[in-house]
Amino acid sequence: MGYSGDIGSIEYELGVKTLERWLIRPEKKMNISLGIPRERANDERRVALSPAGVKILTENGVRVVIEKKAGVASNFSDEEYAEAGGDLSESLQDVYENANVIVKVSPPLIEEKPFFQPGQMLISALHLGSVSKAMVETFLEKNITALGFEFIETRDGELPIVRTLSEIAGSLAIQTAAKYLETGYGGSGILLGGIAGVPPAHITIIGAGTVGLFAAQDALGLGAQVTVIDKEINRLRRFEAFFNRHIVTAIANDHYISELAGISDVMIGALSPKQKIIKPIVSEEVVKTMRQGSVIIDVSIDQGTCFATSRHTTHTNPIFVKHGVTHYCVPNIPSAVARTASFALTNTLLPFLMKLTAHETITDILWNSHSLRKGTYAFKGYVTQKPLAEITGLPHREIDMLLATG
Repeated sequence: MGYSGDIGSIEYELGVKTLERWLIRPEKKMNISLGIPRERANDERRVALSPAGVKILTENGVRVVIEKKAGVASNFSDEEYAEAGGDLSESLQDVYENANVIVKVSPPLIEEKPFFQPGQMLISALHLGSVSKAMVETFLEKNITALGFEFIETRDGELPIVRTLSEIAGSLAIQTAAKYLETGYGGSGILLGGIAGVPPAHITIIGAGTVGLFAAQDALGLGAQVTVIDKEINRLRRFEAFFNRHIVTAIANDHYISELAGISDVMIGALSPKQKIIKPIVSEEVVKTMRQGSVIIDVSIDQGTCFATSRHTTHTNPIFVKHGVTHYCVPNIPSAVARTASFALTNTLLPFLMKLTAHETITDILWNSHSLRKGTYAFKGYVTQKPLAEITGLPHREIDMLLATG
């Protein structure tokens, strides 16, 4: 028996059903007009919400204003958004002028700064490693309430949006490493998993977090030798238990890092300390000892650098070679699979967006939502995340204090 429908409709229906499982209709709603601009950052192909997410919001009384072609790079058409109930906008400026909540994937660019309206709310990534002080100053001047994906945290300490994107980044790190090991890309010409009689590549993963977990899982699935290093012994114990001792673990100190650099075909930087700038853990002298044609994937680049030799690259120009080692340092790795990443981001982000409709004011929303309160980094003219205040030198107040004083 044949099927006469199309795959797009199946994806759409599955997306809606997946999201509906998590949503409870609130009894009390704030008048929300939510704006989704087209992403303009380098090679950013994702969109903050899929049409399925827009449909859920509009059915719950939220107006969604979306810039035309915002979802094209993720293979979502304007027609799909219109059918889901979204209002298509002709320009970036129009989106900002007709929304009191702006939702983006990447941090806003300087060119977007003039369009912010006083008292708006922004929800997007922040990227501490490349934060714009001028943009944060604008938030303080215009009384913008800004929330960062990196800070939104559940009561059990989980960072749900970061975790979702980290799962994708971890898997892509292995696919990327396999590609750049190929001879045609200047690599050492090693097949990641090897074959009978020929040993596989050796991969060292620095960081036993979510990125490291999914990178190790995919690397083992391809047959590679995997070593995971981390500063916390309990994290390594959990990895050993999870992988049934099929990986090697070591404490991340200078001795082991130096030793592993000399034998690794791939080193993946997957450090993810909460709400901090990442400082290089692998020195340039150690990178020099790596094999010619080996590969570095620095997944930590959006929060700093894991390797002293790392610098930002883009999907258009993703690599550079230094000391004979190929470096891949793209901050928005999940954008390479924009459609999957947009679906995943929608699934994770939507329950938090629904919380916006549960109370009458932004102060009430933050007071009643632990996750959104933790995610706030600018509120009432102050920076509310200490690491950001230290980077920018801007005035800092604790969010709880600001909320308590009304």
